[in-house]
Amino acid sequence: MQGSDIVIRAALREDVAAIAAILAGDTVGGHGDTTDPAALPGYLAAFDRISASPNETLYVAERGGEVVATCQTLVTTTLSGRGGSSMIVETVFTRPDCRGQGIGATMIRHCIEEAKREGMRAVQLTSNAARKDAHRFYERLGFAQSHLGFKLKLK
Repeated sequence: MQGSDIVIRAALREDVAAIAAILAGDTVGGHGDTTDPAALPGYLAAFDRISASPNETLYVAERGGEVVATCQTLVTTTLSGRGGSSMIVETVFTRPDCRGQGIGATMIRHCIEEAKREGMRAVQLTSNAARKDAHRFYERLGFAQSHLGFKLKLK
């Protein structure tokens, strides 16, 4: 997908270091992401697992040949809803110096269009409770807060 000067495309293995740098810029999530070269093999292994999955896609937003944002989708099918499938959008991050320029909105709209094209019944996402700006962003894009999420950290 292309929007103005933004190109949304499936991530390539050579994008992984740039994606890790975007994730490492997150000060809220506490995920421990880093640009340390020693961590790159772990990121590459994760990329390989995602790429091998028929139900997952890692995207990047590119501007001027440079990766400026990322998100990931997962398609899940449940028996509830008579076997309907939904798209889950995860790990939505825009480089801090590129925020407020419509890049994230372009990425999310791309995911919504993909879900429609694939006949999904819904697009859903979760957002860290501390990310108030992100909540307003998702609401502007038409998402409604409908569920309460829970997480059990194992590592």
